[in-house]
Amino acid sequence: MAKQYRTIEEVSGPLMLVRGVEGVTYNELGEIELEGGEKRRCRVLEINGSNALVQLFESSTGINLSNSTVKFLGRGMELGVSEDMLGRVFDGLGRPIDNGPEIIPEKRLDVNGSPINPAARSYPNEFIQTGISAIDGLNTLVRGQKLPIFSASGLPHSNLAAQIARQAKVRGKNEQFAVVFAAMGITFEESNFFVKSFTETGAIDRTVLFVNLANDPAIERIATPKMALTAAEYLAFEKNMHVLVILTDITNYADALREVSAARKEVPGRRGYPGYMYTDLASIYERAGRQQGRDGSITMIPILTMPEDDKTHPIPDLTGYITEGQIILSRDLYRKGITPPVDVLPSLSRLKDKGIGEGKTRADHSNTMNQLFSAYARGKDAKELMIILGESALTDIDKLYAKFADEFEKKYVSQGYGADRSIEETLDIGWELLRILPRSELKRISDKFLDMYYEKKD
Repeated sequence: MAKQYRTIEEVSGPLMLVRGVEGVTYNELGEIELEGGEKRRCRVLEINGSNALVQLFESSTGINLSNSTVKFLGRGMELGVSEDMLGRVFDGLGRPIDNGPEIIPEKRLDVNGSPINPAARSYPNEFIQTGISAIDGLNTLVRGQKLPIFSASGLPHSNLAAQIARQAKVRGKNEQFAVVFAAMGITFEESNFFVKSFTETGAIDRTVLFVNLANDPAIERIATPKMALTAAEYLAFEKNMHVLVILTDITNYADALREVSAARKEVPGRRGYPGYMYTDLASIYERAGRQQGRDGSITMIPILTMPEDDKTHPIPDLTGYITEGQIILSRDLYRKGITPPVDVLPSLSRLKDKGIGEGKTRADHSNTMNQLFSAYARGKDAKELMIILGESALTDIDKLYAKFADEFEKKYVSQGYGADRSIEETLDIGWELLRILPRSELKRISDKFLDMYYEKKD
């Protein structure tokens, strides 16, 4: 029987100090019983001699220092896992919120996970088709990769996240594929949008959703990605499934980290965020990957809104160091009505070369990708020149490049949130656009592919 303590000394925001405790450990869960019998959960943040600083999962309202008791449960935060989680919606602490039955767990796992030995990792090299040309064709996602989406407030990253979750698949193999979707600090409307989007398309059957709303406690927000990744690790490494984890919005997670850090009166780092934020984000991102000797994999797409559209802000800055590239959404493209507004030039997938080519996508993929990047960059330069000097200052070939840039945005990047393009369709659209330019300009494509695809008229 766990010992009950009536020694609550102080409650300050989400934190509470309990004196005279024995045998209590860091990260241990506790239960507070209020005078009227109501129970609330907490977690040990710090032990100093016989004093325990605990963090509340719910509101501190109504906690009476003299009449409330605390007992510590002797275990850390755990998630009960089972294959029955697929198709279900949970809150940020892993409790069902879809009016369905409680999950009967096959086992209970520590939400902090167990770190993967770097030497036991397999190199990511298998193509994942998202059905989105700007990603599949130019910034290819491979299995086991961490590829964040950098967005900004007001941009449709929720639509893009839902589209990737609905459409992502591994081609040509009949393998079990699942999506774990964790939403942190979102509104009730956004939560409804995700659940409805997955339900209508049937994608919910292979999806586990963890939803933390904006009015839920900050501590729950910090637990949400850990819960999601624990479910993903179980599905990937114990049930041999290929799991895509989508985390949105990492900015809300980092803000919750800052809130708790400020309550603990820790010395702030850049922009008030705690100095350990890099380590904390790495402990989340590095749970993605492939392990030698295991069939399953975890691929991760964290989504973050850059405060004030600033790429140098600590959250996108640190995320960029830990992950393998980034997909950047552009406000200018969004204003032009391009959906999804992916800005392909500053976007980058560092592992794209490993997931394309013969046997994975198509032999001409690498050549056409390089040529499209080059032509689009030159086309954008030509359009800027046109704004400054007028169209008459451009050469005929520059005018063709300017036309190419416009068509590229309209036909290749913009496809709406319902279109699911195969990689062949994406590559064929690329060739269709390259035919705007004379063959002599296509210096990055070998003659073999030019003969095969450029001369072929639809």
